[in-house]
Amino acid sequence: MTTSRPRATRIGIGIGIGAALAVTAGIAPAAAVDPADLEERVTVDAVVAHLQQLQDIADANGGNRAAGTSGYEASAVYIEQTLTAAGYTPERQYFDADLQTIDAYTLTIDGYTPADPFGIPMEFTPGTPVGGLSDLPLVTPTAPLGCTADDWAGTDAAGAIALVSRGSCSFAEKSAAAAAAGAEAVLIYNNEAGPLQGTLGAQTPELAPTVGILQSEGQDLLTALANGPVLADLDLQQHIDSVETFNIIADTPTGRDDNVVMLGAHLDSVEDGPGINDNGSGSAAILEVALQLAASGELENTVRFAWWGAEEIGLLGSAHYVDDLYETGGDAALETIATYLNFDMVASPNYVISVYDADQSTYEAPVEVPEGSIATEAAFTSYFDAIGQPWIDTAFDARSDYNAFILAGIPASGLFTGADDVKTAEQVALFGGTEGIIMDPNYHTPADDISNINVDALRIMLGAMAHVTAALANDTSAVNGVAPIVDPVAPAPEVTEEGDHLLAASGSEISGAWLGGGIVALLAGALVLAAAARRRRTV
Repeated sequence: MTTSRPRATRIGIGIGIGAALAVTAGIAPAAAVDPADLEERVTVDAVVAHLQQLQDIADANGGNRAAGTSGYEASAVYIEQTLTAAGYTPERQYFDADLQTIDAYTLTIDGYTPADPFGIPMEFTPGTPVGGLSDLPLVTPTAPLGCTADDWAGTDAAGAIALVSRGSCSFAEKSAAAAAAGAEAVLIYNNEAGPLQGTLGAQTPELAPTVGILQSEGQDLLTALANGPVLADLDLQQHIDSVETFNIIADTPTGRDDNVVMLGAHLDSVEDGPGINDNGSGSAAILEVALQLAASGELENTVRFAWWGAEEIGLLGSAHYVDDLYETGGDAALETIATYLNFDMVASPNYVISVYDADQSTYEAPVEVPEGSIATEAAFTSYFDAIGQPWIDTAFDARSDYNAFILAGIPASGLFTGADDVKTAEQVALFGGTEGIIMDPNYHTPADDISNINVDALRIMLGAMAHVTAALANDTSAVNGVAPIVDPVAPAPEVTEEGDHLLAASGSEISGAWLGGGIVALLAGALVLAAAARRRRTV
């Protein structure tokens, strides 16, 4: 259901021009918590200790920490007890989640022998009839993306299995368009290297059984179709159970509650493994930031920490939180969140250092980007530029828990070290690692364990997380309207043809006082913003 919500003026975070000028002169603004000090106290050793606890919990609970399991419950208890000992009052926010189980799955194509496994059923896909679908022809739409009825005009899809490309619209829209054209099932091939694991959002009557396949497999099938008919068999049996699960929410004891800085990471793993990088790394990292922030004295702004439930089955926990916030408090409640920072996988073995591309300098966003998100992105990129750390953009494509926030008009950005994208030669030149394999070779497998955490990636990301959180928590200016942007230090960082962002030539002249206490001054009020129209949609 789509709900339109009126625009409203947001109170937001932004260092005023006076503070910006003070930083230009090398004088750090007064701060309750020193960003450089917090950065020093949020250590890799402490975060790895939290990760070991999550690994031990998974080992003692069937090898995973998935939503609705004893492993998730034990993970939550560890987070709650650790927060309580540091002076927080964590609260659980319960909600119901649908869990899908694939009972049987086979996909075969006459005359074609793909790699094993062949295809991944989409989350919330309908099943085929008992006994499956046999000897159905593959068909492609007139337009390869297959998003609309027009894309299928002139194609006879009745009684066939549709073959469409990923891109432009949601998987659910592709499935529904193919089904409306008469297709009995849908194969969606990736538009980049790596497996295609997706969700249809919810199981609804207009959808067809839907499977994601590799880009190379899609190209092979298109080539085969060019030479004549191709027949396929698909058997996909499934069922859905509803379980109760929950988020954990904790606020700092001090700070104004109308200008909240929010950090989030999903706590659940997939059923196939312990999820120590995905997303124990983000969960443990924000836990340690919370612990050290609690020992830092009074804050100007409340910092809210969230450990999301049921992310792996459709971003359900974060969506529930934002919906509940609006239902109980309307726009006024949404407007109390100045910005949301998302941390989903920050210790990938074959890592990149990437920031969500809110300014669309590398990737065009398939979603509306709320005002203020660019400034949130710049808080991270300015930190990396100031310390000489190369970074790249990652698509602002709403594939993690920031989705619900941006759909509600709340600015967002965050950090990511990579999942199932294949690492390029250009990325190896920047970050090291291995070209031609995915950034986390253990993604969604039992091997996503503590032995495969990359501590170098974790150390880099922890520095950025701690520094930016402290700087935003310190910010003293909050006025209605949009403040002007002032660059107090240096020109914008160089952007190469590959979209890599390197330290500007003048970066070595950035003062320690600026890096220690005033990095957000570069934004000069850019997070003071007017909210975009709010709406809710399934991705």
